[in-house]
Amino acid sequence: MLIDKYVPIFQFHERHTLEINAHYSNVLRVAINYQPDNDPIIRAAIVIRELPNKIIDRIKGSPLSAKRPFSLRNFTLLEHSEDNEVVFGLAGRFWRADYGQIPLQDSEDFVRFNDHGAAKLALNFSVERLGNNRTRLATETRVYCLDIEATRKFTPYWYLIRPVSGLIRQKMLASIGRSARAM
Repeated sequence: MLIDKYVPIFQFHERHTLEINAHYSNVLRVAINYQPDNDPIIRAAIVIRELPNKIIDRIKGSPLSAKRPFSLRNFTLLEHSEDNEVVFGLAGRFWRADYGQIPLQDSEDFVRFNDHGAAKLALNFSVERLGNNRTRLATETRVYCLDIEATRKFTPYWYLIRPVSGLIRQKMLASIGRSARAM
């Protein structure tokens, strides 16, 4: 698996799967281009997650941010295997109100990233051919905290967001499945 190349060791992890009646190449193509912007539950979860930052900005008297909400566009494409997997990455201090994201240009930036008090996150989509035009789509998220400080700060955040994160992943798989079946 490509994800093993980028985050082989991790402290936090979640995996979700869905079987789809669609050709594996269609499923992977939809997954690579997936953007959850149209799902009301995912949008609501992002709004709630970003609320503390908006409150802080308001208290500070900062102008309302025109920044786009967090989405898969924030991730950096790390690697793509034509026939079975795509891996995206994030780096930073995700528990901060502003996500604490460190911009990455490419997979080399991700591999080299080693900031004190930060973490790396890899998210993949992979497909498995089951036969008879059936495909198993999986998404896995792995988080590697780079030091004890990051682990201490990320742990409560993970347990707070984990149920919502799991729901978002399941919604993503269902949406990808619907789109792939329609191709």
